[in-house]
Amino acid sequence: MSFASRGAECGAFSYGVSNVAAATIHLQWFSDDNEAEGKTIDPTEHKLRKLREEGQVAKSQELVGALGLLLPALTIFFLAPSMLRTCVEMVHFFFSRAIELDPAKDAVIAAVFFRYLARLALPILAVAMVSAVFSNLVQLGGFLFTTKPIAFNFSKVLPRLDRYFGQIFSIDGLYKFFTSLAKMAIIGIVAFVLIYTELGKLVNLQKAGLWNGFTTVASLGIRLLLICALLLLILSIPDIMFQRQRFKERHKMSRQELKEEMRMYEADPAIQSRIRSRFQDLLRQNIAVTVPRADVVITNPTHFAVALEYRPELTGPMVTALGADEMAAQIKRIAASSGVPIVEDKPLARSLFHETHVGDIIPVIYWKAVAAVLSKVWHINEFRRSARELSA
Repeated sequence: MSFASRGAECGAFSYGVSNVAAATIHLQWFSDDNEAEGKTIDPTEHKLRKLREEGQVAKSQELVGALGLLLPALTIFFLAPSMLRTCVEMVHFFFSRAIELDPAKDAVIAAVFFRYLARLALPILAVAMVSAVFSNLVQLGGFLFTTKPIAFNFSKVLPRLDRYFGQIFSIDGLYKFFTSLAKMAIIGIVAFVLIYTELGKLVNLQKAGLWNGFTTVASLGIRLLLICALLLLILSIPDIMFQRQRFKERHKMSRQELKEEMRMYEADPAIQSRIRSRFQDLLRQNIAVTVPRADVVITNPTHFAVALEYRPELTGPMVTALGADEMAAQIKRIAASSGVPIVEDKPLARSLFHETHVGDIIPVIYWKAVAAVLSKVWHINEFRRSARELSA
């Protein structure tokens, strides 16, 4: 093989490698920065709340635009007769006084003009404003006012060409591109179909009167507006879901960020251990007082212990102490040293431990079982008291 042929092969190989490298670079434009930075965890409630306070929420501009087109179009549709009468009245007013009034001297002309303009434009402007506010409130989940999005940030002013091209070739950029094509296709197809169906009337407009021509074109225009607005509103439904999904993708967290957030919003493990130890000390001090006053302690026998007390003024037996494992053993030791009867009833002890708290009256469904236990305890106490009296 000649040196020239080997050089050609090397050149072809390097050209292919450069093409592969270029293709790799282009494919990187479509990747998310979160994946490169190891951010794979969905944002927590704390982060979503913080983003909301900063004015960053998942919002579809397609819904805002669709409602901003549909509701004013409906307003024009329903108010068209009234608006037409106002226009005729305005034209009649100015043409009938065209010779009498001087625009340079008579200020009444400007006042009348603005009054007619307000009657024509204010309803449409009010509906458009209400639709814009309503569509934003629905997506935000309530009123949100913050000045952080409009705060001056010098880094936003500096041109970032790499970020600009990255946004163009990103998933969001491609989605916006195809969404724009879809909207243009919707408007174009609807306009073509409507004009094609009314083509005969439109061709004959040159022979029709002024009123017929005006009503035909106006009817065609308002139908075009309403149909396009409805289709764009339907298009905004998948856009809402896409924007919410992309919002979560853009604000995913790394494991380090999650650890820092947990450290920020949760107490230090050492502090939690001290709090737990102090709480157990308080419980031990408390059971040393409440257990001796109890009428009976129901046990599992090893895992749970529930101390019950009944007084005539109470509606039912009351839980004065309960515990599991070590705490249960402590309750039984205090009860034994205080002479409080200890009764083994595994189902009852387990149910009372899981369904009640200290100070609660036990549920009615357990009254019969507890009454049987208390009756047995009272009989035992009476027998012991009688035995002591006889021995004395």
